[in-house]
Amino acid sequence: MAAERRGLGRGLSALLDEATASGQEGAPSGVREIPIEMIHRNPNQPRMDFSGDDLDTLAASIRDKGVLQPVLVRPSPETPGAYQLVAGERRWRAAQQAGLREIPALVRDLDDLATLEIGIIENVQRIDLNPYEEAMGYKALIDRFARTQEQIAEAVGKSRSHVANALRLLGLPEYVTWALRTNQLSAGHARAIAAAPDPEGLAKAVIEGGLSVRAAEALARKAQGSEGAKPRASSSRPGVSRDADTLALEADLSSVLGLEVQILDRSGVGEVRIGYQTLEQLDDLCRRLSGG
Repeated sequence: MAAERRGLGRGLSALLDEATASGQEGAPSGVREIPIEMIHRNPNQPRMDFSGDDLDTLAASIRDKGVLQPVLVRPSPETPGAYQLVAGERRWRAAQQAGLREIPALVRDLDDLATLEIGIIENVQRIDLNPYEEAMGYKALIDRFARTQEQIAEAVGKSRSHVANALRLLGLPEYVTWALRTNQLSAGHARAIAAAPDPEGLAKAVIEGGLSVRAAEALARKAQGSEGAKPRASSSRPGVSRDADTLALEADLSSVLGLEVQILDRSGVGEVRIGYQTLEQLDDLCRRLSGG
């Protein structure tokens, strides 16, 4: 298992390169043509949604050029003589749609945990998962592998703040989650409205109005202001500027940091507030600001 995880830390391509090398000179694992009906999907596959148009395009390419990259399988833990998919379900599905009877496959002996980990990393690195599926994949790595956000970020080639922001999406209401899964909302939209009052209502407004992420952030700030800004209105402080340039700068900083940023400008003098929701986010912010 240690060897497998070192491969995953270097990325999926390194793992597959090792698999190809291990199959040379008569070794038991390697690339072979396997009947498609002998390969079964993994019920723990992190990807839940497969686009029909996407599969149609891939199937057309496979009819023309064949399967250029083998899928990764392991001996089936349930059916002797059969195989279970570890990575490459889109290619497997498209090959069936294209009418192929066999598909090139790399065969590896992997346990359940390694199979899940490879499947998640393969999807995150190579396929445009919807944001909810990506977040669920990260959560599975944390829950089943005790991975830290930093370890996940290194394995999938993302920043730690990206992983932290993805995990924040798992606490959203059902309607917002549905909108994420169907790609009607982007992760940026969802993060913008996550902490605001009535995120479901805001999500519907964003979808119906076709609003950009920046517009969604402004809408969320307006909703938050209506809830909590009134008591501060009696303050003796000078008025705070909230012009379009300030809002745009806030949105730019929020995008870079992956955190909520608020600029309070009073005639050229003010402050920048950065909000965080977990100690890991604060730790990441401190490390980035200190150059660590």
